[in-house]
Amino acid sequence: MASEQHRSHPTLEELRAKAQPIEVRSRKNAEHWTAQLYLRHISIYFTMILVRTRISANGVTGLMILAGWCIAASLLIPGIWGAVLAVVFSQVQMYIDCCDGEVARWRGTSGAKGVFLDKVGHYTTEGLVAAALGVRAVGEWSNLRQDPGGIYPYLLAGTVLSALVLLNKAFNDMVHVSRAFNGLDKLPDSTAATALNPGLVASLKRLVKFVPFHRIYHSVEMSLMALVVSIVSAIVVASGGAELVGERWLVIILVPLCLLSVIGHFLSIMASRRLS
Repeated sequence: MASEQHRSHPTLEELRAKAQPIEVRSRKNAEHWTAQLYLRHISIYFTMILVRTRISANGVTGLMILAGWCIAASLLIPGIWGAVLAVVFSQVQMYIDCCDGEVARWRGTSGAKGVFLDKVGHYTTEGLVAAALGVRAVGEWSNLRQDPGGIYPYLLAGTVLSALVLLNKAFNDMVHVSRAFNGLDKLPDSTAATALNPGLVASLKRLVKFVPFHRIYHSVEMSLMALVVSIVSAIVVASGGAELVGERWLVIILVPLCLLSVIGHFLSIMASRRLS
């Protein structure tokens, strides 16, 4: 009984030591930049509340998934305020995403179901957000009836962007599946494990680091870009220009950039030691 009481009422120091261990935070792909910069510093306080309740770590992940879907739903609201709401929900999603793992580590309930649900959350969120950018570029639904030929390219671009974003994310999981199917050990989450063999691809990757456009296909970055272009569109309209200029240029530009990211990601995997 005393042990159970302690488990649900840890001190902040005890919770931080077990829920935010250095070996987790130091992994190469462990944290999004928002978590490193500020979210992880405050997530522990919400985790402190959560461990005092009966909600499971998987239940917390469910809240993360809902927050992610709300990002995409917010982008369907025309104008700046829909984009603002999307940015807010993107921060909420990442905040809760910090907490579900912390709850699982404190309670010792980490497992395959939690990993699966986390993957579902991020795959569905980023796929839906990309598709929502295409729908957002349509504007009012009446535009579909008035000018279907002029609107179709933006819907198509959003659909293609969504597929490319999902494919790019899936490559990392394909590596782990391929290794497992061939009896190889789990790939360490470290820089050394994903290092490229010397050659053309390695040289190109060093150049890409100066313009890291391959990192923008996350719900946080896409929602921030949606907000920026919404402000641009509002300025253009106020100056007497056409509506939705920013939204339409955004989705059209993101498609070829994402295609380059997919190609580069594929070549990086093939040119590394990840599959051997």
